[in-house]
Amino acid sequence: MASLATAEACDTNAALLASGDLRVLQPVFQIYGQCRAFSGPILTLKVFEDNVLVRETLETRGEGRVLVIDGGGSMRCALVGGNLGQLAQNMGWAGIVVNGCIRDVDEINSCDVGIRALASHPQKSNKKGIGEKHVPVVVAGTLIRNGEWLYADSDGILVSKTELSV
Repeated sequence: MASLATAEACDTNAALLASGDLRVLQPVFQIYGQCRAFSGPILTLKVFEDNVLVRETLETRGEGRVLVIDGGGSMRCALVGGNLGQLAQNMGWAGIVVNGCIRDVDEINSCDVGIRALASHPQKSNKKGIGEKHVPVVVAGTLIRNGEWLYADSDGILVSKTELSV
């Protein structure tokens, strides 16, 4: 998939930005993983301090999609660790955006996948299996719907109602 620069996408899509069909996430994320730029159709999860659904989702074929996890912004535990980063790479996920924390940063940084998260935290999450898939979520001040497109690079993260042309 060809890379799309987020700054250029903003410059050339002023009408989409004005209409809300193209949205910019607040710049609150740290950059992890080998892929500094990634994009793809979005699959949403809403969980809180519980990563059972995260694992179940990453065990399915990613097919170039981006997993957006609304973890409620919790800074009390990690939702993604090195094993899940490796799983995402192996299963063909383009990237993961976590409204929450990750752990095993050195392992995640060796994975050939793009990951954004608020911070790192050494404690693992609960394992109760509570959460929702394919639901609208609000992450970094932005409404994100399942099936929309996400574009991330060193400048930031965009969410588009439809796929943008390069």
